[in-house]
Amino acid sequence: MKKELGYIGLGKMGYNMVARLREKGYAVLAFDLSEQARNEVQKLGAQTFSSLETLLAALPAPRIIWLMVPYEHVDNALSGIVPYLSSGDIVIDGGNSHYKDSMRRAEEFTAQGFRFLDVGVSGGPTGARNGACLMIGGERADYLHLEMLFKDLVGKNKYALVGRHGSGHFAKMVHNGVEYAEMEAIAEGFEILKKNKAGFDFDLEQIADLFNHGSVIESRLMGWLKEAFEEFGEDMEDVSGSVGRSGEGDWAVDVAKEFGIPAPALMSALHVRKKSVEKPTYAGKLLSAMRNRFGGHSIK
Repeated sequence: MKKELGYIGLGKMGYNMVARLREKGYAVLAFDLSEQARNEVQKLGAQTFSSLETLLAALPAPRIIWLMVPYEHVDNALSGIVPYLSSGDIVIDGGNSHYKDSMRRAEEFTAQGFRFLDVGVSGGPTGARNGACLMIGGERADYLHLEMLFKDLVGKNKYALVGRHGSGHFAKMVHNGVEYAEMEAIAEGFEILKKNKAGFDFDLEQIADLFNHGSVIESRLMGWLKEAFEEFGEDMEDVSGSVGRSGEGDWAVDVAKEFGIPAPALMSALHVRKKSVEKPTYAGKLLSAMRNRFGGHSIK
């Protein structure tokens, strides 16, 4: 494949992925509704456009187009590019779309002679910059055609074709449900450490760092918690105890219910996040702080 692609959506993830692509020698033609976002990627050497029509006109066929926009806006973005696509063009949805929407979009694209891949991306902005994890759904021939792109974007062993259309976003949905449960367990454990009535005065930053060196629960999440203690302090005074959520955890629980699969840990973690809106907790502060460290989410 040629090292040239269109990139739509230049937020925290998009900007960092474009930066990595530019370092790997890709010609990137980019679009975002924000002029400021377009100006920022111009500094990376990307060519930017003020409309989808002009971007598609400048990108030689067969085109590769990577979409990195919030799931609520994917259909609008696709409707903006479809009139300018040619047979054989490949569109990649790298956002967190619902897997059923991805299956529908793939069917619609295939019927028109276009190709479609759904790619779940895990790692947050830091991962996008340094090598995220890609869960890819679609036709094997399209995956193989783009494998160099995936490898350049994230590195060896960090990407895989996980199944047919929709499976990439299904895997990412489940990933996010597991993420909810793991974060909840960590937050609850550290609330017990902080509020223990045994008279122990734990240094929570020290404990988080210790747990992250050789223990069974060593993880990137634990490392981010240690960083959060370092940045925000143990009491997390400026951090909200009401935890935000982006929706994929809800989807994972909904699918578990739909399939009749018990998922008590995922369901409990989601319930706690919903309840924290009305009843903020210290564990909620830790969840908000971890979300800030790996995803850049607001601590408010």
